[in-house]
Amino acid sequence: MSIQIPTSEVGNHAEFGNLADSPLDVAALAQLAGQFFSALPGQAPALTPIQTSTPALGGVPAPANVLPAGSSLGPLGNGPQLPGTLAAGANAIPQSPQSVLNLGASIPSLLPHSAAPNGVPDHAAIVPPAVDGRLGSAALGVPQAYSPASVPVSPPVPSSPYYFLGDANGYPSTLPQFEVPREDRVSAQSFGLPGADDLRALLLDGNPRAHAQLVTSPGSGPTFGSALPQSGYYFAQPDRQPHGFGERAPHSEASRAPPFDVHSVRRDFPILQERVNGHQLVWFDNAATTHKPQSVIDRIAYFYAHENSNIHRAAHELAARATDAYEGAREKVRCFLGAASTEEIIFVRGATEAINLVAKSWGTQNVGEGDEIIVSNLEHHANIVPWQQLAAAKGAKLRVIPVDDTGQVLLAEYAKLLNPRTKIVSVTQVSNALGTVTPVKEIVAMAHAAGAVALVDGAQSVSHMRVNVQEIGADFFVFSGHKVFGPTGIGVVYGRRALLEQMPPWQGGGNMIADVTFERTLFQPPPNKFEAGTGNIADAVGLAAAIDYVQRIGMDNIARYEHDLLAYATHYLQPIPGVRLVGTAHEKASVLSFVLKGYTTEEVGKALNEEGIAVRTGHHCAQPILRRFGVETTVRPSLAFYNTCEEVDRFIAVIRRLSSAR
Repeated sequence: MSIQIPTSEVGNHAEFGNLADSPLDVAALAQLAGQFFSALPGQAPALTPIQTSTPALGGVPAPANVLPAGSSLGPLGNGPQLPGTLAAGANAIPQSPQSVLNLGASIPSLLPHSAAPNGVPDHAAIVPPAVDGRLGSAALGVPQAYSPASVPVSPPVPSSPYYFLGDANGYPSTLPQFEVPREDRVSAQSFGLPGADDLRALLLDGNPRAHAQLVTSPGSGPTFGSALPQSGYYFAQPDRQPHGFGERAPHSEASRAPPFDVHSVRRDFPILQERVNGHQLVWFDNAATTHKPQSVIDRIAYFYAHENSNIHRAAHELAARATDAYEGAREKVRCFLGAASTEEIIFVRGATEAINLVAKSWGTQNVGEGDEIIVSNLEHHANIVPWQQLAAAKGAKLRVIPVDDTGQVLLAEYAKLLNPRTKIVSVTQVSNALGTVTPVKEIVAMAHAAGAVALVDGAQSVSHMRVNVQEIGADFFVFSGHKVFGPTGIGVVYGRRALLEQMPPWQGGGNMIADVTFERTLFQPPPNKFEAGTGNIADAVGLAAAIDYVQRIGMDNIARYEHDLLAYATHYLQPIPGVRLVGTAHEKASVLSFVLKGYTTEEVGKALNEEGIAVRTGHHCAQPILRRFGVETTVRPSLAFYNTCEEVDRFIAVIRRLSSAR
């Protein structure tokens, strides 16, 4: 740093002489620095004649510690002693001994500078937090993504999907409106992987990047490019007869609908930038849990910063905000599922608790001795154990729909199980272990024809395909928020209003009562009757943000993209020597369950993890269906719309390497 002395000041002090012609004098520089620091902001230094250390000027030694005029050393000798406080920047005063030549390096630390990226004031004496005008500071708790520091206040803007930015969802907002530039990362756009012509070429001709690494012998894998129906999607042709995935060419129809930009979407998920064992994370464990976009993370943070309160119980402002956010989330779920009313939407902790609610409320009331409960062989333990417990308590019988060798349920065998004693049929829409998409509409219709009610477990379906509970005809439908890019600890029960009104509450406490005396209790109508105590308010709001996110992308776009990605991965995994796919139903979602000859599933999972690739190994809480195929565990890669062909290539390379080693 150079100290600029005004020429007018130099001209008024002839005793300075010609500084340009004088040799460098550190004492003079030190004196100038002291005068510089003593000046108030905006004032020129009050310069006095320089005392130099050269004999010609009769100098004095350089000071040991340079302080602003009028300051004294603090008790530790390392800063100015000011009455009752320590001045901002005081800790930058050089300690003694200090070379005077280093003073220049200390000067910038004593001057006001630009705001820190996190928006927090750096000098309390200059910008107190209480009056900091910068929007979006951490002190205020406003997510910076929505309130950048430089955004001026402006008139209301068009509606936003976030109620705290606008009024699109009917939520009240007491905040000013801001013009906030947002990058559109979810609208359908043109991109190159996989989609349109590029993916078609990959599926027809093989992966150009992989040709040098893999030569598929004739008949070793599915033949891509065969004559196919006009639409090959499991969600578009539910009437097709199920058969093995390997018996038919997976079909790409990506060119028939506008794709979305997967690389742009990936930027919305901060955890995808993590590195594991020196490699960028590949998350192929989506059937266990999905990652959260930044909009969900921000929405939950905003709730705790600006709306946190209990709901339904107070007249103050925050209670109103929290109640509006929570009930607004219920409406979002209603639309997402196609339910008739928000009174049919109950918030719980997850799909497991949802099934337990139905079993212990409706089941306890309606299932008796000798009655029958039907589940399928595909079920997660959460859709087996509660019904086993109910059957044991009531003296009822649990019946199981068998599956064929591809992993698809056998409807003809199911028909044989139905009888007048059947009270409820509870089946999964998508198998978490195999990825099989079951014909739930037909299963529900057959249950109703037999006089039974039907529950559909949608934990694995809601993130992969469009769901409409009224079209399915389900009496109950359940899912978990964390499987659809929302928070953990939040789930949903949809129940037909007529059934919910007749069901007793399964828990008792606050929030769900209309009136209590020591003689009797009156319960509120659904859904409050089934939401005892303080619910998971913030995560319900986060679930609504996740639903906003996937709906902006479009469930049909998601289904098409994932269908093509699954076909791509299956094409290259199936021919690898030693690989056995477990679950090859024609109708599949994004799950590839397999075993590799010569390796335990744990060894395969460990090898993948060393390359930064996360998969699930084990029984996946679905032991009956794995044992149906003669295995106790599998390796289960499970895909989502933020996964890419490049990630599949990394996964295939590891499996190919393991295969060739044994």
